[in-house]
Amino acid sequence: MAESNSQTTSQTLIDGNTLAAKSLVAYGITHMFGVVGIPVTSFANRAVAAGIRFIAFHNEQSAGYAASAYGYLTGRPGILLTVSGPGCVHGLAGLSNAMINTWPMVLISGSCDQNDVGRGDFQELNQIEAAKPFSKHLGKAKDIKEIPKCFFEALDSAVLGRPGGCYLDLPTDVLHQTISESEADSLIKYAADVSEIEKGAKKITTASLEVERAVDLLRNAERPLIVFGKGAAYARAENELKRLVESTGIPFLPTPMGKGLLPDTHELAASAARSLAIGKCDVALVVGARLNWLLHFGEPPKWSKDVKFILVDVSEEEIELRKPHLGLVGDAKKVLELVNKEIKEDPFCLGKNHPWLEAISKKARDNVSRMEAQLAKDVVPFNFLTPMRIIRNAILEVGSPAPVLVSEGANTMDVGRAVLVQTEPRTRLDAGTWGTMGVGLGYCIAAAVAEPHRLVVAVEGDSGFGFSAMEVETLVRYQLPVVVIVFNNGGVYGGDRRNPEEITGPFKDDPAPTSFVPGAAYHVLIEAFGGKGYLVGTPDELKSALSESFTARKPAVINVTIDPYAGAESGRMQHKN
Repeated sequence: MAESNSQTTSQTLIDGNTLAAKSLVAYGITHMFGVVGIPVTSFANRAVAAGIRFIAFHNEQSAGYAASAYGYLTGRPGILLTVSGPGCVHGLAGLSNAMINTWPMVLISGSCDQNDVGRGDFQELNQIEAAKPFSKHLGKAKDIKEIPKCFFEALDSAVLGRPGGCYLDLPTDVLHQTISESEADSLIKYAADVSEIEKGAKKITTASLEVERAVDLLRNAERPLIVFGKGAAYARAENELKRLVESTGIPFLPTPMGKGLLPDTHELAASAARSLAIGKCDVALVVGARLNWLLHFGEPPKWSKDVKFILVDVSEEEIELRKPHLGLVGDAKKVLELVNKEIKEDPFCLGKNHPWLEAISKKARDNVSRMEAQLAKDVVPFNFLTPMRIIRNAILEVGSPAPVLVSEGANTMDVGRAVLVQTEPRTRLDAGTWGTMGVGLGYCIAAAVAEPHRLVVAVEGDSGFGFSAMEVETLVRYQLPVVVIVFNNGGVYGGDRRNPEEITGPFKDDPAPTSFVPGAAYHVLIEAFGGKGYLVGTPDELKSALSESFTARKPAVINVTIDPYAGAESGRMQHKN
């Protein structure tokens, strides 16, 4: 009987859709995001049948943003599935976002029949060329037997070394080809075996001499600073960072998405004294953060011209680009383990009365005091600070596990970064390295799926919300615990900010390029799908809506009416506009 079952399995034919689904499962993939249609609907259905949760979106752009954020939050490749041609092009938004933020993601797109390439087939596009600028790896399964190999190569590439976006092309004819199930299983096993060998060959080792030099620099510094970013968060280096900071007494500064690796409320946090910290430090250990625009390129006048940078990065190319005083190539968590081990051999600690710590502490206290004085006022019609204070307090009252905060917008994100408090790792998602608008709802869905035990709270500008607002239906369809708070000030930056002399020309009576419909009822949108909507304009109304929606943990939109003249054009980036 057993022999008969074995023969049946070896003779059973499966198609490329099933083999693709089996390959994902064999790699350990549990979630996919996307928009189905020709030729990938069957692939999605087979994946679901094989045990993968497929989250279906309205737009590939939002689905791609979800896949990229999922990769960051889980450390596993986020998977985006799209149709061919325009579906693939829409998906490039998420792929490029993953590549720029160095998050692991694989965009899988169906493509036209290989025999019809160049003949103007349905949704025909050279998708490999289209994806090339945004991918660290490009693959195409030209025959059904290549599917497992192509899948494992793309998935491995997404996570090995510096994480990033990868592209995999699945032609229609390949998805329709068939193979015996026994041969399919053999091909998957072979691909998995090769994958394990590749992972072992690409392990990065950090030179012990460089670690010693780094520790000597920190030990002998007069004004040391530790800076960490989302690369350290991705590496799950929070325990090592805590040990380093607390054993040495060195103050720390997180980048926006590094917030929460150590609590913002930690006594050594220098965020509230950022200008002093980066302007006066003489040695800066930068862990999992790039010296790009977010850190003023590590250059004067924001930084001292004499500062010595120690860069910890998984990418040797990144270190060569920045040319720091010292570079440590490796995974942030593992490098910090070595640093802590070296310090343990010969401990040092600044101490609370160290002049550097006293200066940062005083500056931070003064800045916090000024901010809190502004936050204490109840301003109605709302400015940005009053509702942000109420939201901050409501989030803190949730306790642990802390909600995942998603933030996008100009003024909304800038003010939120200063006011909202992160206490746990990987609980802040924002516009990131690329300053991408439109990520909000995709990130919310990714967070709800990746961290099902956490509430997800989005604090969005009305412009940022508008990019992906239709995905509130997706929230309702999957009953995800997401509360979206929209700061509604009537447009980009706050509606019409033009000077009278700028309002001229034949179309001067049109709304300003920055204006939306005044008083837009965003809360009604989610109600159309069965979610809960709130319209608020006073502190009590906002407190009530937050309390009710946070307790319910059901899809909700809170439409917060903001004074259209509150905030600034371009947020904190006016010099760029």
